[in-house]
Amino acid sequence: MQPTPKQLQHQGLAALQAGRYPAAREALEAALRAAPADATTLMALAYACTHLADHTAARAAVDAVLQAEPRNLRALLLKGDLVWAAGDERAAAAFFRAAVSIAPAADAMPEDLSKAVDRARQAIARLAGSFEQTLLQHLRGSPAWAQARSSRFDQSLELLLGRKQLYLQEPRLYCFPELPHKQFFEREAFPWMDALEAQTDAIRDELLAVLRQPDRFSPYLESDETRPALYQGGLLNNADWSAFYLWRNGEPVAGHADSCPRTMAALQALPLPRIPGRSPNILFSQLRPGAHIPPHHGFVNTRLIVHLPLVVPPGCVFRVGNETRTWAYGKAWAFDDTIEHEAWNTSDQTRVVLLFEVWRPELTAQERALVGSLFEAIRRHQGGQQDWGI
Repeated sequence: MQPTPKQLQHQGLAALQAGRYPAAREALEAALRAAPADATTLMALAYACTHLADHTAARAAVDAVLQAEPRNLRALLLKGDLVWAAGDERAAAAFFRAAVSIAPAADAMPEDLSKAVDRARQAIARLAGSFEQTLLQHLRGSPAWAQARSSRFDQSLELLLGRKQLYLQEPRLYCFPELPHKQFFEREAFPWMDALEAQTDAIRDELLAVLRQPDRFSPYLESDETRPALYQGGLLNNADWSAFYLWRNGEPVAGHADSCPRTMAALQALPLPRIPGRSPNILFSQLRPGAHIPPHHGFVNTRLIVHLPLVVPPGCVFRVGNETRTWAYGKAWAFDDTIEHEAWNTSDQTRVVLLFEVWRPELTAQERALVGSLFEAIRRHQGGQQDWGI
């Protein structure tokens, strides 16, 4: 009686495990003549042919597996090995990257498969290093490298080399299209920033007076019985991140704004969005020692958020997208809060910044008016003001 395809497969697998590669190939090819589309048999034949140095047959077998199962992890890894051996490193990297992208955690794979995935990662790193070295060597020999480099080009290079991840605007409520995806903005876009920074000492003096009554700060994220409490960052009703509002939702806070006249005077001429029930929002933002504000996105991309650091111990760090900075006393910056951002205070002291919003400089006066009118209509439809948060 002739053996069945399954019996031939078992014979072939046993021979492969025992290192009897010619016998394994013979049994597996016989099994495939009866059942040509069996992926397990094809994969075993690819391994047998690889050990026999018949890379053409091995590639044919592994290609048949990938045609039927494009996400077969073992097949992707073996195909990478085979094309690497053939000298096509770019193709090998493509298959290795595909394999690594779908590989489960190491403890969820057999040991041999986990080692193969690690080997693929190492190969990807070697190829990336070689590519980077070749690329930079060519660029450094170009006249444009010394004469015409720009921060935008440098960012594009870091993205290409995988040093940075691409982050885009993801507003939670309203998106104004065709605005540049910038993380931190250049100071040149804000001619008023120098004058604001010149008032840092006066603003800090007013803050220190507020800090002498710490109960005037309230948690930045407070629960609302009319809204679901889905925030998962551990900061809901948590004073680790707290605020002292001077203006909130387009109105001065009674007893707060008038207690900080020099702060309000320093902001008077700035392009603050003035939208009833919405903007401006102006506050002292306090982050306690050891606190972490987890990654999140703002609501609308028609504004930017400005920080003026007032109390900044060492170890206070802020990330927007792929750029991380440390606050420095009296050095303001503006950023797009609809790009993922987070903050840490790893010090043993409190960090406080003056935080407020300004119009994006790219918007025309007419566009700002239209956006304001739009949110006024939304507010009226909703029956009153609604905080869109910072």
